[in-house]
Amino acid sequence: MTAQPTDFDTPHDLVGIGIGPFNLSLAALADGIPDDRAGHGDRAGHGGLATAFYEQRPAFHWHPGLLIEGTTLQVPFLADLVTLADPASPWSFLNYLRARDRLYPFYIAERFHIQRTEYDAYCRWVSEQLPGLHFGHQIDAVRWNPERALFEVDFTQLDADGEAQALGRAHARNIVLGVGTEPYVPDPLKPLAEAPGAPVIHSADYLHHREQLLDAGHITVIGSGQSGAEIFLDLLRARPAGAEKIHWLARTEAFAPMEYSKLGLEHFTPDYAHYFHALPEHVRGDLLPRQWQLHKGIDAGTISAIHDELYRRSLRGGWPDAVLTPGVTVRTAGRVATTRVELHLEHAQQAGRSRLTTDAVVLATGYRERPVDRILAGLEPYVRRDSAERPRIDVHHRLVLDPSVTGSVYVQNAERHTHGVGAPDLGLAAWRSASILNHLTGTDVYPLPRRTAFTSFGLDNQNQAHRAPAPTGLVPLTEVR
Repeated sequence: MTAQPTDFDTPHDLVGIGIGPFNLSLAALADGIPDDRAGHGDRAGHGGLATAFYEQRPAFHWHPGLLIEGTTLQVPFLADLVTLADPASPWSFLNYLRARDRLYPFYIAERFHIQRTEYDAYCRWVSEQLPGLHFGHQIDAVRWNPERALFEVDFTQLDADGEAQALGRAHARNIVLGVGTEPYVPDPLKPLAEAPGAPVIHSADYLHHREQLLDAGHITVIGSGQSGAEIFLDLLRARPAGAEKIHWLARTEAFAPMEYSKLGLEHFTPDYAHYFHALPEHVRGDLLPRQWQLHKGIDAGTISAIHDELYRRSLRGGWPDAVLTPGVTVRTAGRVATTRVELHLEHAQQAGRSRLTTDAVVLATGYRERPVDRILAGLEPYVRRDSAERPRIDVHHRLVLDPSVTGSVYVQNAERHTHGVGAPDLGLAAWRSASILNHLTGTDVYPLPRRTAFTSFGLDNQNQAHRAPAPTGLVPLTEVR
């Protein structure tokens, strides 16, 4: 293994760790910053903003195991990497269509929500052309060098087989973390998911195991979110009528629709993010679990399609062999005869228990923020934490660090506890990226809207300086005497 030379004379203005949609958005918008807007003082770049983004995977892929045929994004195509911050960007979805000579077919199709495979292809198109992206690079450590007032980023360059090829180090004035999330497997099912034998897989790997699942005698899907619903529907459509042998379990009290009303969607605006950030920590902690239907429910169209398919299968006089049971948790699980799985279930409302034997299990149990403790171990002494030991994150999407650290560590999709349910939402990607770049450069390289929602989430606007003045007749409580 060779070591790449280290060049202390050419630090980057910004180094990104991870290349998912959010950091890809940031890279695309950073690419559009002209030389005269790249910053001032020691933040000024040469030839625009000097950036580099590193990703362990060999190429961009967005949830490849869930690109089920016909599934669409749950946000409009305008929620691409750049449009809501810079509609004229060359990295927009519409420009991708034009480059592929597909603009008119898209126009005629009148599709506001594009297919996931198309979004994946669009992001890959951007990633293959955008400069400064380094795939096949595993970040090993990040440290702060107080003598040079720079971050040191150690990485390992990987070959085509994922083996270590060379070591390197980059230097940066600022860092942005965009490592994304990882599949979550509940503790009772971890031993089965990690062991060979009967297929117990996470929904993130669904398409990779689809044929094996279809060959199983009986299939159980666990999880009541959009992924669980789409997988249940896909399996249902592929199984013979009257012999579906599918069980769908959910911990929630119902297979509930996602909140998709227009005013409900205003929780995914910059206005709400600012409002949420200004709330006391304990209020934010209490509020988040109650908002699950804003982002963990099922699209109404998918619910309708499931019911339509079940109803169609009942037209010949029999009920389909499909069981849908909400309000159930899996207490424990184990093997039966080496090739089957036994799930021990408990019903919350009935307080009853039962067992379910199945041949395959799909865990649509969601995702958790990917741990970065190993990568950021060198920064741990500087990181300030809240009462729950989570990193404190300021309104500019930065880790709150010891004042001795003069550089910034921005985060993407790791701030739901401070910025609300919109943190993982693609619709806020361009706004957050633009906000980070504006703060980093000290200029309004991307002018942002002063108001984005009709809803006034609080009784005063003192913590929402970006907002327009309060409507006539509304007197903030701080002014009442």
